[in-house]
Amino acid sequence: MNPAEPVSNPKSLLARRFRGFLPVVVDVETGGFNADTDALLEIAAVTLRMDENGILHRDQTFDYHVDPFEGANIEQSALDFTGIDIDNREAIPELMAIPELFKSIRRAVKDNGCTRAVVVGHNAHFDLGFVNAAANRCDAKRNPFHPFSCFDTATLSGLAFGHTVLAKTCQLAGIEFSNSAAHSAAYDAEKTADLFCMIVNRWQELGGWEFPEGIED
Repeated sequence: MNPAEPVSNPKSLLARRFRGFLPVVVDVETGGFNADTDALLEIAAVTLRMDENGILHRDQTFDYHVDPFEGANIEQSALDFTGIDIDNREAIPELMAIPELFKSIRRAVKDNGCTRAVVVGHNAHFDLGFVNAAANRCDAKRNPFHPFSCFDTATLSGLAFGHTVLAKTCQLAGIEFSNSAAHSAAYDAEKTADLFCMIVNRWQELGGWEFPEGIED
């Protein structure tokens, strides 16, 4: 091959941007802070897409209200914070919600030419911990998410906007945010997705990233 000739790269722009990972924004609402003992009450995931100009956009939202697993701990303070009424909502068991969610994420990974998904979240290790704990309880054999790597928008927001609270950072970024709608997993995940896309796109606009030709991992 002629060294001056660019090597063909079959990966999609999105796959090339994140070394084969598909960023998926995840938010969970829970019965406490301990992923092993406290209930997963709601989980939402937002997939992302990249246009032909390399600009990242929010794509699909998947949202599930989840029945607490048997023996799960639920702190009243957590319910007061989220506003979840566990006795007055339509929810499904983890054994249904998690495999269904994972199936949708695996499809998005394949459609975008990626190798696996990576969790994006605001304080992402919290969300990833609950995802992994639920996957273990469900004995999920094909968890699409990287087991420990993640993108944390709280950290990125501290760098880009000098603040780490989601509501305040959205305000600083010019992203509409309703405090009354917050603490719904779908709403928070979508706002986090908008924030992540804004930071990634702004970095590219400033010249911080170019899509390399002929470079493989």
